[in-house]
Amino acid sequence: MLSQRCRYALKALINLARASGGSRGVSVIAAEENIPRKFLEAIMSDLRRAGLVESTRGKSGGYRLARPANLITFGQVIRPIDGPLALLPCASINFYRRCIDCPDELGCALRRVMTAVRNDVSEILDRTTLADAIAGPTAEAMLARTLSEVDLPER
Repeated sequence: MLSQRCRYALKALINLARASGGSRGVSVIAAEENIPRKFLEAIMSDLRRAGLVESTRGKSGGYRLARPANLITFGQVIRPIDGPLALLPCASINFYRRCIDCPDELGCALRRVMTAVRNDVSEILDRTTLADAIAGPTAEAMLARTLSEVDLPER
């Protein structure tokens, strides 16, 4: 599940993507996206350190995307804010840790399933960009497309 911090980060970046390259102040983004300003300031600082936004000072300063919206994926935003996409540490690629209670990692059915889940989630988030979010199909169409691409077991 996405944290509130990550949801706010995504909303702020989508707001900047709609600004088409222009700088926007934190107060403006916070008001438009209904995000507490102080919380957004901390989030924007994290996004700047992650290389997703650039900041400028002064009267016309603010934040802008560090690269075009079509080159920033949801996965690139979620990982630095919330950490791994995997539901288990042993199923993570970037944040791998062996589960302390697992006697046979290679034969673990739970790890096998959670790795498949991580792969599918990662594939979707790493191909979906901010530009897709603002210009793409409706949420229902995106979900239908995503579900048609995933092999679900028959019930």
